[in-house]
Amino acid sequence: MLYSRKLPRRGIEVRRIPETITRSIYDTDHFVLVTHIHPDGDALGSMFGLADILECLGKKVFCFVEEPVSQLYAFLPGCVRANTDLEALHTFVRDAGGKVIVIALDSGDDNRLGRHKDDLLALTPCCIVIDHHKAHKEYGEHRWVEPTRSSTGEMVYELAMALGVELTYTSAFHLYVAICTDTGSFRYDSTHARTLRIASELVEAGVNPAEISSKIYDNFTVARLKLLQLVLATMTLYASDQIACIHVTRHMFTESGAAPQDIEGFIDYPRSLQTVKVAVFIKEGQEGQVAVSLRAKGECDVAEVAKLFNGGGHRNAAGFRFAGRNIDQVRGEVLDVLCKVLGNTQCGVAG
Repeated sequence: MLYSRKLPRRGIEVRRIPETITRSIYDTDHFVLVTHIHPDGDALGSMFGLADILECLGKKVFCFVEEPVSQLYAFLPGCVRANTDLEALHTFVRDAGGKVIVIALDSGDDNRLGRHKDDLLALTPCCIVIDHHKAHKEYGEHRWVEPTRSSTGEMVYELAMALGVELTYTSAFHLYVAICTDTGSFRYDSTHARTLRIASELVEAGVNPAEISSKIYDNFTVARLKLLQLVLATMTLYASDQIACIHVTRHMFTESGAAPQDIEGFIDYPRSLQTVKVAVFIKEGQEGQVAVSLRAKGECDVAEVAKLFNGGGHRNAAGFRFAGRNIDQVRGEVLDVLCKVLGNTQCGVAG
């Protein structure tokens, strides 16, 4: 691969980025990039793409992740940047004389930063947040949040334009992965004409859509497929087949030999049913923790539903967490709300 190839810019106007963000980037030499726990393609692609962009400006960058990158995204060149060592992070900050900026990507709510949230936000008085999700609780000194965007990767592309940076092939590769994964390969309602124009520019840079799609979607392990079989066996339909609910337990991971990251994309299967307007994926965690993901089609705004449970997201994709509940209890609470949103007074089981 030619990682030095430059991105040609044709016909995409530069949109206004908050001046406080561009000025802070120009005036600072050291950056810590962070994203949400269990990072997906948009989170990682945006992080690694922005790291490339900042280095083109002569900046020093530390990419911190709470846990090793999932094997699903091991093909990303930027994986070599991902660092889980908190002590190494503090050394980076000390060597910079404490003059660093933290940039949080795809994490509009600070709870999404994970168990090191307080450490990360204490590194510097200046935190920049770049995201396309509605947040339950805002944080950061400088925020650039646009829920109408397809992905954080799209916003990072805009930032590169505003900073006057010519993207390298590596940057283009990362940002294409970010946009492709968060739009479901350009299938979701968040895909706009501008999204496709940006993707076209990235392809002009030499990115191969077929190659990237294969790396993203043709990478199942046997263990992951076994886990998918177990999860799909839990699927139940409610509200005249408008809601499809699946769940995963810790025992299923043990039985299949799969890793927690292997569940990414599973919710797309119930969402693909013709009659389904909302798909629900309930995930059993450690010590009474239960996570819920929602995916919608049509007019149902699941971000508003997630807000009711102190969660967040955007119109077609949102999530939240419970503590001290089991899967059955969580399912009941979530279905009660969704059925009312969809105009069903009762959630009868359809199959």
